[in-house]
Amino acid sequence: MDMTNRVPDWLTPISWLYIALALISAAAIAVDIYARHRRHTTVAEEVVWIASALYLGPFALPLYARHGRAPARAMKNDAAVTTRQGHDQPIAVAGLPGGGASAIAHLLGVPLVLASGLTIAGIDLWVMIIVIGVLAMAFLFAYERAATRPGRTLPVGTAATAAVLTVLAFDIGMGGWMLLLHFNSFMPPATEGNFWFLMQVGIVLGLLTAYPVVNRLTRRHQTLVPA
Repeated sequence: MDMTNRVPDWLTPISWLYIALALISAAAIAVDIYARHRRHTTVAEEVVWIASALYLGPFALPLYARHGRAPARAMKNDAAVTTRQGHDQPIAVAGLPGGGASAIAHLLGVPLVLASGLTIAGIDLWVMIIVIGVLAMAFLFAYERAATRPGRTLPVGTAATAAVLTVLAFDIGMGGWMLLLHFNSFMPPATEGNFWFLMQVGIVLGLLTAYPVVNRLTRRHQTLVPA
């Protein structure tokens, strides 16, 4: 990205430390699910919990332990039954699929935009926000359809509407954060750890701005909570 980097030097070690902790936390959740046979009802729910650590870092571990850890199974092919029903989960947990969709969209969308060289008005950030948003909508829609359970299947139209509304609300925080960094010359190049750490911060901000929409959709059963 053609952006000036005014991020202070002291943020660099903090960024790399947090990124390392995020990767370790994601690996720890994956090991608990697959190696310790704490499988969920759907793979989509498992991916959401693993992806939550990519932006929440070590803070995802107590959240997973309290709200997402399924009982251990003696055999790998045992049917998984989660410990909690979705309607008993806090609304904050209902936002995790959107956060996970955004995290994966960043990992795929940022390199894609940089490789393409596409810009709008000479700025690649606009393209980046659009591409990340579209990818996040697609991933969230896929989650809503894949994380279906008996009696909780969402129609295609409902799942699509929920995905679009959630990501648009999410982008108020995430996209706004990216624009704030860019126009204040605090956006580092995507090759630096600072960039990805700041994107992790943006995803958390997106969770906050999407909270009212997620709350309403969940209460109207138009979105699924990872159990």
